[in-house]
Amino acid sequence: MITVDFTLFPVGPGNRVLDLGCGGGRHAFEVYRRGCDVVAFDQNENDLADVATMFAAMRAEGEAPAETEAEAVKGDALDMPFDDGSFDRIIASEIFEHVPHDTAAMAELHRVLKPGGIAAVTVPSWLPERICWALSEEYHTNEGGHIRIYTRAELEAKLKATGFEIGPHHHAHALHAPYWWIKCAVGTGNDDHPLAKAYHRLLVWDILKAPRTTRVAERLLNPLIGKSVVVYLRKPDRESGRRRAGNDG
Repeated sequence: MITVDFTLFPVGPGNRVLDLGCGGGRHAFEVYRRGCDVVAFDQNENDLADVATMFAAMRAEGEAPAETEAEAVKGDALDMPFDDGSFDRIIASEIFEHVPHDTAAMAELHRVLKPGGIAAVTVPSWLPERICWALSEEYHTNEGGHIRIYTRAELEAKLKATGFEIGPHHHAHALHAPYWWIKCAVGTGNDDHPLAKAYHRLLVWDILKAPRTTRVAERLLNPLIGKSVVVYLRKPDRESGRRRAGNDG
C-alpha cells in the first residue's frame, strides 16, 4: 500500500533515497524497483531484518536493476548516522506522530537531505485520527503509539520553520479510515470481530484487485476522510539562497 504519489515525488536511477522510519519497507521496495539506491532506516530490528530479506529476494529475482544498492540500517531519527546532504530524496511516512521531539527529527531530515532535494512527509489526517482517539484510548496510549494529531497547517508550519519550502499535498487511503474506526470501536486487538474481519477482507480484495469502482470512490473520499495526508517539500539549494540574499540587499 503506497502512500506517496510518485508523479509528485519523482525518483529514478541515480537518486539515493532514504526511507526514514521504513517499518515493513513498502516505500523502500518501490523506490528500489524504480532503480534508486535506497536506505531503509528504522529502530525496529525485526522489521529491518524482514526488509533486508526482501531486498535480497528482489535482487535474486531481478526486480531491481543490478547496479542499484539497497540496505537496511538501524538507528535513531534524532541522530542519524549519515553525513550532511547524503540523500537526493527522503520519504518519512507515518513517523512524526510517534516522535516526542518531532521538530528535532525534522531538523535531522533537513540535514541529511541534499540542497535542492525533495522529501515526502506523511502523517495521519486530523479528522480520521481524531475519531480514532475519541473511540479508543488504547489506540493512542499503547507503547509506541501516536502521541499527537497534526493539522496540515501545523505540520507545514513546523516543516517550514525547519527550513523547507512547502510544495503540494494530498490525502490518501480513505477506504482505510472506516476500518480503523471499527477497530477502535470493537477493540484494537480484536481482529476476530466479524465486522473487523469483513472489512479487512474488503481491503485485501481492493489492494489485490484494484477495481475501478473502489479506486474512484477512494479518490472522491480522500479529501474528506483520507487516513493520511502527504506533504511534499524541497530543501532550498545554496545558489537560490544566495540569489535571494542578494536581492534582499
